[in-house]
Amino acid sequence: MPRPAPEIHGPDELPLVIALMGATASGKTALAIELAQALDLTVLSMDSRQLYRQMDVGTAKPTAAQRRQVRHELLDLRDPDQPINLQEFVLLAQAAIATEHRRRGIAFLVGGTGLYLKALLAGLQPPAVPPQPQLRQQFTALGQSHCHRLLALADPEAAARIMPLDAVRTQRALEVAYATGRPLSQQQRRNPPPWRVIELALDPPDLAQRIGSRTQQLYADGLVAETESLIERYGSGCPLLQTIGYDEARRLLLGELDRPTAISISERRTRQFAKRQRTWFRRQHRPLWLEGADLLQKAVLATR
Repeated sequence: MPRPAPEIHGPDELPLVIALMGATASGKTALAIELAQALDLTVLSMDSRQLYRQMDVGTAKPTAAQRRQVRHELLDLRDPDQPINLQEFVLLAQAAIATEHRRRGIAFLVGGTGLYLKALLAGLQPPAVPPQPQLRQQFTALGQSHCHRLLALADPEAAARIMPLDAVRTQRALEVAYATGRPLSQQQRRNPPPWRVIELALDPPDLAQRIGSRTQQLYADGLVAETESLIERYGSGCPLLQTIGYDEARRLLLGELDRPTAISISERRTRQFAKRQRTWFRRQHRPLWLEGADLLQKAVLATR
C-alpha cells in the first residue's frame, strides 16, 4: 500500500512540488520509481531529450516495464524534427503540475535538465517567440560550431550557459536574438510560482563508474541501431543527433569512428556533461543531497 503523502493542512496551504535532480547516471530513475510508489505520485520528467519519441535507448528513457510500475508524464511529446522550446515545455509542465496538484496536492519533478527545473521552480518566463523554420534551416546549414561562435558574439551569457555541441538550445537562443533584436539572456523574467518546494539531489561517489557502465549498456542495448533508424527518418542533420551518444553512433555508422572509440568518446562527453550538471545544481539550487544507504527512507522523511 502506498504510504500517506505529506498532508496539506488547510485551504490556505500552498501545494507542494518535490524535485529530484542529479547528474546523468546518478540513479534518479530507480529512486524516483520507489518514491513515486511510496507516496502515490506521478513522475513528471525533466529531461530535454526524453520528451522526444523514438529516442529511447540513447536517452536512457524509462522502460515500458518501469512505466507500468508508476505513471510517467512529459515523455514522448514530439518527433525529433519538431523541437520544443523552453516556453513550450514550461507551459506543458505547468499543466501537468496543476493536474497533480488537483489529484494529490503534490507534483513530483524528476530529471537532470537544470534549465527546465530552474524555469519551473524559479518561475522563469522565456520570451514568447514562435519557431522560425527558415532561420533554423540557415543555422543547420552553417553548422553547430559556427552557430555557437555567433551566439558567443550575440549573447555571451547564453553562450556560456549552453554547451558548444547543444545545437537545439544554440539555435533557439540565436532564433530569439535574431527575431527580437535582443539577447535571450536579457529577456528572461521571473515570477516565482505559489508552491512549496522540496529539492532532493543525488551525487553518488561512484558516478564515474556508473557513467562508464551506463555508456557500455546503451551501446549494448542498441544505440547504434536506434541512431540508424533516426537518420533514416529525419536525416543525419537533425540537431538532436548531434547530442551525446547519438553523435558518436552517427559517426560510427559513417565509418569515421570504430565502436571502441565511439564508446570512449561518448563516455568522456557524458562525464564532462555530468560535471556541468553537478556545478549547476550546486549553484542554482539548494537541494538536500541524499547520500549513503536507505535513499528511499531519507527521501520520504525529507517530504514530511
